[in-house]
Formats: sequence, structure tokens, C-alpha cells
Amino acid sequence: MNRTFTIIVIIIGILIIAGGAWYVFSQKSETPISQVTFTCDAGKTIEATVYKSKVSLVLSDGRKLDVPQVVSGSGARYANKDESFVFWNKGNTAFITEGAPAVQTFSNCVLPDASGNVLQTYASSTMGISVQYPKDYTLNEGYTNDSVNPKKPIHGVSLTIPGTMATGTNLSADTRISVEQLPNAKICSGDIFLAANVKAQKITENGTDYSVATSSEAAAGNRYEESVYAIVGSKPCTAVRYFVHYGAIENYPKAGESGAVTEFDKNALVSAFDTIRHTLVVTQPTVTP
Repeated sequence: MNRTFTIIVIIIGILIIAGGAWYVFSQKSETPISQVTFTCDAGKTIEATVYKSKVSLVLSDGRKLDVPQVVSGSGARYANKDESFVFWNKGNTAFITEGAPAVQTFSNCVLPDASGNVLQTYASSTMGISVQYPKDYTLNEGYTNDSVNPKKPIHGVSLTIPGTMATGTNLSADTRISVEQLPNAKICSGDIFLAANVKAQKITENGTDYSVATSSEAAAGNRYEESVYAIVGSKPCTAVRYFVHYGAIENYPKAGESGAVTEFDKNALVSAFDTIRHTLVVTQPTVTP
């Protein structure tokens, strides 16, 4: 009987060791989904390796943490058991909160753009927004759009492309992306930001619901294309407008002739605007008494 008991103990021990080895191996062999480095305020950085159900972080203060993913209404959220440490990630942005009450210890964290440049942050307490953009874009905080109703211009902030993006192409230097608001809108939809009689369609990207409307016009060899991404349910109604102005390429001299230009890369331009739009964060605006 003692011999039988000994055999059972040995078998149980082998199973425990084998199970532990399998667990360790499975954890180490898990394939990362992505590996990125965020640059934050005050020169801080976050190295994030994202897995299916967790994120491994290496912080610039020397800490290394594995944090499980938890439920989030928007973007990806990772937190420890008592939520005294939370890592938020939405698109190309991230931040970390710690303690109770929660305090941001790593703020305005962004990823470099496709060229490796770190994006700048614009924040407005009156609009209740923050957005990241490449440093060579021109910021206009006093931007208004009066194309829908000149007597009631739509206010916002615009980011105009750098001149180098248009030089030598048929793209106009006034091409821009803007964040705009209609405070009195009952339903936040993309079509109310356009003068053209168009219908909006709903899409969802990165956990955000948009009402998207587009329009295009032609005049004297120029082309004007607009796409408006209104954030469904936002108050005040907040939208991102892509304004693309270019000349009809067939109206320019042919290649090799004086004054010839190359056709601009529309897909690359839209992708650049998408990157900026995905960094937009809408909060509660500050109301002045």
C-alpha cells in the first residue's frame, strides 16, 4: 500500500511539474500583436508590447509591468486588479493613470508618424478636444467655415498641409484637415456640415462611431473634395473635415514640357489625414459663465 501511495505521489508531482512547464512555455511563446514606443510629455517614454489579452510595458522610469486587458468603451484599456495602474491606448495615442484618485503620470503619449516624426499636441478646453498632428502642418485656431451658411459660420481649428506636400504636384497648398463643432445640432451627422444635398453613412473605426458625408465640386479646372466625419452622439456635435483642393491633371503641360507637374498621391494624403483624425479625443468643453 505504501508503494502504491508513493507511485501516486510521484505521478502527481510529474503532472504538476509538466503543467507548470507548459504554462511557462505558453506564456513565453505567445506571439506579440505589435511592439511600439510612445513619446510622452516631460521626455517620458512607454515601450508597449501588445498581446491578445495583455500588454507588457517598459517605462522610462525603469519599471516593467505586465497588465491584463479590461473592458473599455473606446480604445484599448489595460489595468491591474484594483485599477491603481491603468494604461489607455487609442489609435496612435496613449496615457497612464496611477493611484486613487487617478492621476496621469504619462500624458499626451504619441507614436511617430510614417516618416518617424513625433506628432505635436493641440488641446482646447473651450472646444473640449485634443488632437495630434505633424509639426510641419500650419495650425489655425481661428478657423471658420462659412460654406453652409455665411451668416452662421462653423467654428473650429484647422491644420493646413505643409507647402512641400503640394510643390511640384497638382495639389493645392490650401488643402487641410479641420475639427469643427455645431453646438446646436440636434442630431450629429456628417451631412449638416456640407452645403451639398448629400446623405451620410455610419461607419465604426477604432471603437468610434462616425456619420460620414462627402461632396465634390469642379470649377475652372479646379477640383474640391470634402469628407466629413461627424462623431455620433458627441455634444457639442464634433466633426473632422478633409478639404482637398487640386487642379485637373489633364490641364497641365505633359511630362517633359515646361510647367509639367506630377499627380499627387491621394491615398497617401487621405492616410495622413486618417492618422490625425484617429488621435482626436473629445472631452467635456469648459463653459465660460
